[in-house]
Amino acid sequence: MNRYTKIFGILVAAAVVAGGVNWYQSAYADVQQTTPGLADDPIVTKSYVDQKITELKNGGASGGDAGADPAAAPKLEVVTVPFGAKLMVGAGGEVVVRTGKAVAYSSDTNGLSDLTAGSDIASDMSVATNHLILFPRDGRGIEPDPKQKNGLTVLVRGSYLLK
Repeated sequence: MNRYTKIFGILVAAAVVAGGVNWYQSAYADVQQTTPGLADDPIVTKSYVDQKITELKNGGASGGDAGADPAAAPKLEVVTVPFGAKLMVGAGGEVVVRTGKAVAYSSDTNGLSDLTAGSDIASDMSVATNHLILFPRDGRGIEPDPKQKNGLTVLVRGSYLLK
């Protein structure tokens, strides 16, 4: 045999052995070595389930959003806006127009944010019903459309003032 043929054969054999070892290690790399009965064990035992049920009955494990108090969150309030009045909403307030045709009001050139449509509502533009409207700053509000003679029924979250 030629000298280069022997070297080539040895290199091919070494590559096959190295590839086989690499394949074997990667095939078994995802297998977790756990002790049966522990929390890491993929097979759930009755005692583990009973332990978790007991923890939940006793107030649960610590975690989650422990600081959030649902009672402290601002509530949605139903407000009727009579014709000729303006509903001025405080900064960060939200409004959903339920009935009637509303028009946006702003004391400056900026408008309101329609979170449902993902658009900006300039002053004197109509506000769609059943859309969530965000008031980013004070001095903005809504009023009934002057072309109609009815008022509005809206849901308000946050501070507001009827003028």
